[in-house]
Amino acid sequence: MPGPPRADNRPPYARIAGHYRDLISSGELSPGDLLPSIKALSTEWEVSTATADRAMRVLREEKLVQGIPGVGTEVVGRPISLASGSERHNRSGKTQSAWGVGEKSSGHTAGILRAPEDVAHVLGISPGDDVIRRSRVYRDAHGIVSHSTSWIPAEFAQVLPELIRSERLKGGLSLDLIARATGRHAVKRADEEGARIATARDLELLELESDTVAAILVLTSQFLDADGELLEYGVDLGAPGRTRRALTEVTQ
Repeated sequence: MPGPPRADNRPPYARIAGHYRDLISSGELSPGDLLPSIKALSTEWEVSTATADRAMRVLREEKLVQGIPGVGTEVVGRPISLASGSERHNRSGKTQSAWGVGEKSSGHTAGILRAPEDVAHVLGISPGDDVIRRSRVYRDAHGIVSHSTSWIPAEFAQVLPELIRSERLKGGLSLDLIARATGRHAVKRADEEGARIATARDLELLELESDTVAAILVLTSQFLDADGELLEYGVDLGAPGRTRRALTEVTQ
């Protein structure tokens, strides 16, 4: 039996669901693949059919699989992994789009507001000074991938008034527009990532219930020009359960 390690103390249904969730997330199971029948799962994992059915129900609720009458349980696809601002910038340069495959953005908002203390510290301005804030939500078939915010020096609103309009930018990302309008290109970036328990504000931005307790990934990216001046500070909040996946070539 390919069951989980003995140290796994989760209920049997959660272990089964976790096993197949991992196979889907890793790509070992692809969209269109069929999972074993309830009877086969029951035998393989030595659990009741009710427990096996509950495990599949969990995966259906997470939109990882779907039941097809007369066929079985089919893999829908794995959730899109969380991308940093730097990765989206790279993707835009190659494909002219910041979206991952199967991903869309919505809820684009923009405007000039007073810089929060943490943002002011990064931008090198005083708390309360004007700053451009652009935000959007990235989604895939499984729901919200992340809430993304770009903090941009207010001076750029004079040459690029579209930066403060609540609509998706045309012609590229904000950094692309800034480079074309001012000649200032991002030549260096600093990325950080960490995890925290979602705050009340995080839950609001990720459209979660206010009493939700969840850990989220927080990715930040600072984009600097040739003079070391900050062009943009990006903050991405990953929805609970979203992971980071990177493919790296191994050299010998």
